[in-house]
Amino acid sequence: MSETIEKEKFVELNYKVVDVKTGDVLVTVDYPLGYVHGINDVLSEQVTKELAGKMVGDVIEIPIDTEQLYGERDESLVFTDSIENVPEDYREIGMTITMENDKGEPKNFIVTRFDDETLTVDGNNPLCGRDVIFQLEVLTVRDATDEEVDLGGAVGANPDLNEILSQ
Repeated sequence: MSETIEKEKFVELNYKVVDVKTGDVLVTVDYPLGYVHGINDVLSEQVTKELAGKMVGDVIEIPIDTEQLYGERDESLVFTDSIENVPEDYREIGMTITMENDKGEPKNFIVTRFDDETLTVDGNNPLCGRDVIFQLEVLTVRDATDEEVDLGGAVGANPDLNEILSQ
């Protein structure tokens, strides 16, 4: 019999963020996320409640409130410039360019499109303004070791979903 997710169980998950409208996968994980259920708060309370009682192979889908996470989409953070003003190294869709405001504060912008005449960058988070779901698949459920309970996750790992979702 497969173990179910409950407090002090070590759990490994694969996850992805999916655009509801298009079905496109926007974010995937390159390695499983491991945590100790009920000990580590790497996942939101809503997600951990949904995971409780699930077993290996189960998949859950949680809507993500991108407005709450990233705010409303701000069109003033979208800039288009002449391609001649942009170094060739930056002429790639998905390239991140860090710019500074008048106060010297850094802000990341992502190249969203370019052609022979112009290049457009966007300073909004790529998930901003999208209707997305967080899809998690349970890969492993087992008793956590004492060391994993103390750490809240896999030994030698430091999972941080906020880092992943804020790219």
